[in-house]
Amino acid sequence: MEIKPIKTQKDYHTALKEIETLFEAKPNTPEGDRLDVLTTLVEAYEEIHYNIPKPNPIDAIYYYIESRGLSRKDLEPCIGSSARVSEVLNRKRSLSISMIRKLHKFIGIPTDILIKPYKLRKVA
Repeated sequence: MEIKPIKTQKDYHTALKEIETLFEAKPNTPEGDRLDVLTTLVEAYEEIHYNIPKPNPIDAIYYYIESRGLSRKDLEPCIGSSARVSEVLNRKRSLSISMIRKLHKFIGIPTDILIKPYKLRKVA
């Protein structure tokens, strides 16, 4: 198993092509181990060369509820009343630590996204 660091775009594309061929590899097999190592190398390369900023918390919440077919009402156990959900989603109220924990547990939004600071709208 010869694996080497990904240093160039060519190395990167070669690794991606090989990952495609190994995608169905079973864990704890030579092919599965190779897939794990190549995936780790590709992720490290992408982190350096294709760093995509994390979304702000509210945009992430919208994405997660839309992608899972949820509604604002589904957020009430995590955020509070419908009025509170509206305040948070309209950026009039910040997420509390308790809300962040519940959103992470209920919807699966990574906490490092939810704790990211964001601007609130001024309340008239």
